Amino acid sequence: IGFVTQDDVLFPHLTVKETLTYAALLRLPLTLTKQQKEKRALDVIYELGLDRCQDTMIGGSFVRGVSGGERKRVCIGNEIIINPSLLFLDEPTSGLDSTTALRTVQTLQDIAEAGKTVLTTIHQPSSRLFHKFDKLIVLGKGSLLYFGKASEATDYFSSIGCSPLIAMNPAEFLLDLANGNLNDISVPPELEDRVQMENSETETRNGKPPPQVVHEYLVEAYELRFSENENKLMDPFPLDEEPKLKVLSSKRQWGASWWQQYCILFIRGIKERRHDYFSWLRITQVLSTAIILGLLWWQSDSTTSRGRQDQAGLLFFIAVFWGFFPVFTAIFTFPQERAMLSKERAADMYRLSAYFLARTTSDLPLDLILPVLFILVVYFMAGLRLSAGPFFLSMLTVFLCIVAAQGLGLAIGATLMDLKRATTLASVTVMTFMLAGGFFVERVPVFISWIRYLSFNYHTYKLLLKVQYQDMVPPLKGIQTDNGSREVGALVAMIFGYRLLAYLSLRRMKLHS
Repeated sequence: IGFVTQDDVLFPHLTVKETLTYAALLRLPLTLTKQQKEKRALDVIYELGLDRCQDTMIGGSFVRGVSGGERKRVCIGNEIIINPSLLFLDEPTSGLDSTTALRTVQTLQDIAEAGKTVLTTIHQPSSRLFHKFDKLIVLGKGSLLYFGKASEATDYFSSIGCSPLIAMNPAEFLLDLANGNLNDISVPPELEDRVQMENSETETRNGKPPPQVVHEYLVEAYELRFSENENKLMDPFPLDEEPKLKVLSSKRQWGASWWQQYCILFIRGIKERRHDYFSWLRITQVLSTAIILGLLWWQSDSTTSRGRQDQAGLLFFIAVFWGFFPVFTAIFTFPQERAMLSKERAADMYRLSAYFLARTTSDLPLDLILPVLFILVVYFMAGLRLSAGPFFLSMLTVFLCIVAAQGLGLAIGATLMDLKRATTLASVTVMTFMLAGGFFVERVPVFISWIRYLSFNYHTYKLLLKVQYQDMVPPLKGIQTDNGSREVGALVAMIFGYRLLAYLSLRRMKLHS
């Protein structure tokens, strides 16, 4: 079974070909080779007439991409790629113009003629669209008003006394009936008699019966006309003639191994998010901050006590900046991808563990490029210790801080799944970490001082000071002359601890839904 949702849930920066290829690699059975899966994706592209735009990005609100009709066909392709015998669609023509809607329905008709059953809800179809349907179900308030051939629907309602008085679209005629609206529609004699027998107050101003009475009449008429056929269908099987149905195993059949899922999702993640990471806005933000810091601390002097105090202020800002920045970037990760995650998990495309690990590790190569540029600019402009050891240790410390801060952002985002609440909680948490670290108040009360040990800002700042001033005499005030293993251990524990919390939150969300 395939199901196409009303909203187009797609990655905007992937091309049509990449979208369908990744779907094929993840959803098609393990018995097929990678080449066979890729060929199946190409076959679907040509089957749906997407060959002209196969190398075009899907696009979104702020990204130019394919048209609305092509985007809808990509969504259909995502489902028919597994060759389902039954395809459900929820209003596939909503938001499309009449020509594009007709082309989309023509595509569905071609799929049906190929031997598949296509069942769709439709939103105000044109007469040309209506005549393409084979069978039709008309529902009113959850009750069945008609089920049969679409071409015979108008004749059926005419036979019970409801005929259009003017030439009108069959779909509009049926929608009016389903809503109990008999304007420009003849009133059956039985219905007129019923209204006259009841209180005259139930009759509306224009002499038409109220919608509730129309609805009851249509439901009764259908039940009376087709009760015999329905009874035959609803008869229980005799005990000695039970249907020979086998219950299918509920065990999930993955289309790829765990490692293959991880690799596919890792590559997909890098391709989707590289545009965001290398946007001019983000690069300008980081480099401009680095240049301003370099100018403010231009060739600072580390030989004097006052010069070291100035440099300590710079190191404090670096620890705070690369604590704030990754947290508020990582918060958006899971809330923004919630719709895609729910859709793909519902289709059993991959394991949650493979997705989580791929999603968090695919960010690392991209997340660590800008900090390298930042450190290169600030380190040499500010005149910090010019030797290989302190330089690379400082960079490693910043990397640990970034990965730990990302973990906190991922955990908050995955737990709340709401951007406003997550941003509020993150700002309060990071501010608390910074204030409780003893940077602004030397004598922090005992009942709140323990928070500093959960703060990546605190451990990062201490490590940066040790890297810069550990071998200098006299050492900077408050710096212990150890190798910093305690701080490194704390940051590593945060890296894994926060991510474990994020994973458990995602797992809980899946079980809850």
